[in-house]
Amino acid sequence: MISSRIKWAVLGSIAALMTALIGQAQNPANRGKELFEKRCGGCHAQDRDKEGPRLGGVYGRAAASVASFHYSDALQKSKIVWTDATLDKWLTDPEKLVPDNDMTFHVESPDERREIISFLKQSSGK
Repeated sequence: MISSRIKWAVLGSIAALMTALIGQAQNPANRGKELFEKRCGGCHAQDRDKEGPRLGGVYGRAAASVASFHYSDALQKSKIVWTDATLDKWLTDPEKLVPDNDMTFHVESPDERREIISFLKQSSGK
């Protein structure tokens, strides 16, 4: 027979593990926000222009539409609307999607792109 002390120790360990797993499952946006800050934050912010344009509200917005930022002619002429598909293509290879644009950075990992896009979508209220 298992002692009650061991039972409580096992149950406590299981509860701690479940709490950690549930916390991770409920906060996928935190991962996207962390990736955004790490991978994109050097040039972009949500609420202000930096080297790149502000990205708050970017999801569903037309490319090159922030009036306070000077975009490349190529991006201004692109007629792109930022969606899951266009953001994924952009983050994969901006030059392939819009030749002669000013962004040279890309995100190689499909998982990281997906999480960044999810964060941008959520932060845009979509």
